Amino acid sequence: MAFDGLSQKLQSALKKMTGRGKLNEQAVKDGMREVRMALLEADVNYAVAKDFIKKVTERCIGADVLSSLSPSQQVIKIVNEEMTALMGSTNARLTWSSSLPSIIMLCGLQGAGKTTMCAKLAGYLAKQGKKPMLAACDIYRPAAIRQLQVVGEQVHVPVFEKGTQDPVKTAKEAIEYARYYQRDVLIIDTAGRLHIDEALMDELLRIKQAVHPQEILLTVDAMTGQDAVNVAKTFDEKLDVTGVILTKLDGDTRGGAALSVKAVTGKPIKFSGIGEKLTDIEPFYPDRMASRILGMGDVLTLIDKASEAFDEQDAEKFARKGLSNKLTLEDFLDQMQSMKKMGGLKSMLNMLPGMSGKDIEVDDNALKKPEAIIRSMTPQERRNPSILNASRRKRIAAGSGTTVQDVNALIRQFEQSQQMMKQLMNSKGKGKGRGLLRMKFPDM
Repeated sequence: MAFDGLSQKLQSALKKMTGRGKLNEQAVKDGMREVRMALLEADVNYAVAKDFIKKVTERCIGADVLSSLSPSQQVIKIVNEEMTALMGSTNARLTWSSSLPSIIMLCGLQGAGKTTMCAKLAGYLAKQGKKPMLAACDIYRPAAIRQLQVVGEQVHVPVFEKGTQDPVKTAKEAIEYARYYQRDVLIIDTAGRLHIDEALMDELLRIKQAVHPQEILLTVDAMTGQDAVNVAKTFDEKLDVTGVILTKLDGDTRGGAALSVKAVTGKPIKFSGIGEKLTDIEPFYPDRMASRILGMGDVLTLIDKASEAFDEQDAEKFARKGLSNKLTLEDFLDQMQSMKKMGGLKSMLNMLPGMSGKDIEVDDNALKKPEAIIRSMTPQERRNPSILNASRRKRIAAGSGTTVQDVNALIRQFEQSQQMMKQLMNSKGKGKGRGLLRMKFPDM
């Protein structure tokens, strides 16, 4: 998970510094020395790390902090605030045009995940009620146009392409096409290179001058650390980018790019890629990321993910059936599917306060076995597990590639959950559970 190493070292340094009753100036300076080392090891830009430590130290050795009743809480609060400011303070939203279409131009080096990110962004905007379209303007990389078409199909967004004709002409024609078909967002996938060169920059500049995009978003590979910051600085000097998209934040990312790019370029991180799926994109919130890095969790993002994954009517239906003791294995299967949409168990745990940055051993495949078992049952067996005799369980085990013991364990867990629901209904005297149910759902 991204930032794991940085999170552990920062939390350790802050714990040493704040794990005492009173703080003095020397203790603050010693603690900040360890924080600086943690930042540099995470490949944070040296000047950025130096300035960050200076600001935090000056605030921490202020009289109001050292003389306060809880200096440790004050220090953590200051570090959190300064780290949030370092990454941009607030979520930077996209700029929209007053006339159709709003044009978003994605640029970046080859291998940063730019083409895939075009589709991710298009899919994300479609969920927000927009009608995006993609334009294939990378005519050099083999199969780049075909790749954009494939990922475009997967997110149900049309792709405009004109083969290997001049990308500037293709971009202009894409705008007219988008206007004619009432597509309100045009996302242009531009060419990349393995390194920055004049030919690349000249073409990107010509596209910019021809279409006047509302957004020029630079796609940066977060795995490259300090190199990503240097790339961002060069692209910004040439194109005046409006924002950055960090990709591969789900990998073994040290964190240097995320913590440095805003300070070095002055341009905000607007989105981050958090996985390989085309749904793995999220707006970048500096305050939430800072909290995650410092082990304070990211409950707001967890709530956002839950809102997307769980349909409100389905959740209410599940609650009704649970409280009336009518849950089936089909209901459990639906809930497992929703949990998978939230990014897996480890991803969810990392967003809980006190869990971020810890070496959590969680098997993200843990849901696969019970899912396979339930899918190997007939509809009748899912709705009425009481009919599962020995021969049926043996058949289900063979069909799901598991053992009879695994099937028995799942059934026991299901029965235990039903028993817990029944106890809830009967808790604190007869009728009170049912009364609670009627208060929540009067029609029952």
